[in-house]
Formats: sequence, C-alpha cells, structure tokens
Amino acid sequence: MSQTALMWPFLYFADDRLSTAELTAARLDGDLVEIGDAFMPADAVETRELRAASFRSVAGPHRAVTHVSAAWVHGAVPEPPLVHSLQRAGRRRATFPVDARIRFRDVALPAEDVALISGVAVTTPVRTLVDLVRESIADASPGHVVDAMTAWRPDLVEAALTWLERAGPVHHKRAAVAEFRRRQEEVTR
Repeated sequence: MSQTALMWPFLYFADDRLSTAELTAARLDGDLVEIGDAFMPADAVETRELRAASFRSVAGPHRAVTHVSAAWVHGAVPEPPLVHSLQRAGRRRATFPVDARIRFRDVALPAEDVALISGVAVTTPVRTLVDLVRESIADASPGHVVDAMTAWRPDLVEAALTWLERAGPVHHKRAAVAEFRRRQEEVTR
C-alpha cells in the first residue's frame, strides 16, 4: 500500500491504489465521485480537507493553490475550475508544472497569506478574495466568484480592504480598494 493511501484513505489518485480504468469503472458504477484531480467514495462528505488533499499530486510541497481553485477548496464555490491556479509558496523556486490544466505564477507568496490544509498550501480566504478582485479588474471580467466569496463570508470584504491598505505595492491596488469600498457601501445601505 502506498504512502498516499495510508494518509488519505478516502481519496483515490490515478495509478496509486487503482488504475485509471478501475477508477473510471467505479465512478460509472456510482461507487466513486470525482473531487478535483482525485476520486472519493460516493457516500463520503466532501470537506475542505478532501478538496485540498486532491491537489497533493499537482501542488507538491512548493506550490500553493490560489484564485478560484482556492475559493473552491475553502467552499465558497461549488465546482472546481477547469484550469487550476497555483503559485510558488516560499522562497525556493519550484519546477514549472507543464500541464494545460494548470496556470502557475512563479512569484513567492508571503507565509502569512498561506494556510496548510491537509498538508497542501492554500491561500487564505482574505488573500484569495484580494487576488480574485485584482484579477477581475485586470481582465475586466465579471466577478461572479467574487460575489460568491462575499456571499459566503461577508466579513472578508473588510478584512480584504485592511489587507490591501497594509500591503506594499501590488497591481491594481487602487481599483481593488475602490471595489471593496463600493461593496462595503452596498452592505451598509
């Protein structure tokens, strides 16, 4: 039995304890369901710990789960994104994952912006929200994930504003502060 099986009896990774064909057959039979890049028993409760652990094979020890992927781990959005976001967690450079399902940023995250969940580094809810707002501003994209996160935990708006005010220079800081202030005003009306 592999080390992964001993650590995560409720998670099945391809070619760990079962082959991809066996996992797919178990899923078709209704015994397993997909959770990120892994499978879990159909009758198990999907927790943030299991969602985070499903990233063990792609995140490794030197990468953190970020953006929409982190929002999914935290439980703010119901489905994982098609393309996962990872970022360097720590000073040590990690090898760049070459995978069409991964968007990787090789910029180190500060330790205070990362939480370990099931041994996988994940950006904190506050940092996740800040990153999502800044990304929606940069891409001029609708903020449906931002809306989901603020509905999930309205207290994050104030915490994110505080994070930005204390942060040094970051891209789209002024616009992000304005967006969080706008959201605060909407709540207080």
